[in-house]
Amino acid sequence: MTFDVYHFNSKINAGIQASGYSLPTPIQKEAMPHILSGKDVMGLAQTGTGKTAAFVLPMLQRLLGGPKRKGRALIIAPTRELAEQTHNAIMELGRKTGLTSMSIYGGVGIQPQIRRLQKGVDIVTACPGRLLDHINRGTIRLSNIEVLVLDEADQMFDMGFFPDIRKIIKRLPAERQNLMFSATMPEDIKHLASEILKDPVRIQIGHKVPIATVSHTFYPVTTQSKNTLLLRLLNRNGTESVLVFTRTKRRSQTLADHLERAGHDATALHGNLSQSRRQKALDGFRSGRFKILVATDVAARGIDVRGISRVINYDMPATADAYTHRIGRTGRAEETGDALTFVCGEDKGPLRAIKQLLGSKLKYAKTEGFSVPGRVSKERPKQWPPAPKKNFRPRRANENRRRSKTFL
Repeated sequence: MTFDVYHFNSKINAGIQASGYSLPTPIQKEAMPHILSGKDVMGLAQTGTGKTAAFVLPMLQRLLGGPKRKGRALIIAPTRELAEQTHNAIMELGRKTGLTSMSIYGGVGIQPQIRRLQKGVDIVTACPGRLLDHINRGTIRLSNIEVLVLDEADQMFDMGFFPDIRKIIKRLPAERQNLMFSATMPEDIKHLASEILKDPVRIQIGHKVPIATVSHTFYPVTTQSKNTLLLRLLNRNGTESVLVFTRTKRRSQTLADHLERAGHDATALHGNLSQSRRQKALDGFRSGRFKILVATDVAARGIDVRGISRVINYDMPATADAYTHRIGRTGRAEETGDALTFVCGEDKGPLRAIKQLLGSKLKYAKTEGFSVPGRVSKERPKQWPPAPKKNFRPRRANENRRRSKTFL
């Protein structure tokens, strides 16, 4: 099946061909006919499966065939990077259509956005916080919105955006097409979907199953040995593009600096950076200037960078869903990739859930010189708390208070 079966406008077909697309992905095959027919859709698909084009192409088709008025489509995304990425996809696929698009997010000046909105645009891709700011200022009109897309809905919930989203939706016309995409389907997403979607078509592509083109290897290691193991893996596997995940923003920056001092072309991506520095890091990684990007979960959410050969979980993700999101950055568009995860003794909780998710796909690596944390000793464990000594007399409460005064 090719894109010809959808009978897109010739101007859209020109964008498809110029972008190098030949065959639709599974999520595109399943979702586009329903979106083209005007139905509401709930799509469950991992990042990297082509879901952006799955809603952008039918949206372009609708806007070309409808009334000539601005502000007809709104896409809400959780992060600046994803908003900008979606905007770029619209511009690429719709390059011949004459339709206009812009992205709206915080961390940059609001006045240029206001001036652009005053001129009028067809499609707006926005982060909830800055969009709500424009709504409150009266600098954006939503009365013409025909299509609403909520992208990465589970991530927006994780980031606490649902109250803002509900406020935004109250300002939209009641008659509109609603499209929601999410990698996972927790109860809160189900509740939001029931509030927003009208008789939706539910499409499920590989829900909760990691991408089949990715291999999964766990590396048991102590916390103190992570840096040494990381450098060994990077030095051994050449200079292909690698995405490294850390749990905190501070660790992301510290680790990137450490890798740079060790001679690697590395940079960090996290929420403490200004928007210009975040964009510089992402552009550098996408162009190949930086071979290693050290990022936090939120900053890397929805990043679409082709050719990432490996994802390394320097810190174990907190949940199985988070693992699925992370490793979705590699093995995209039918390419192959590797997911390497460092496992420490304190990772037992999420480890069980991820092992259950992966099943037989999970492999353990034995790395020479690195001990396996958390291995059960055959020796009889020491009692904890230790047994009280003979003739032990616990202190009385007033005695404890009396002694504590000497430390004030």
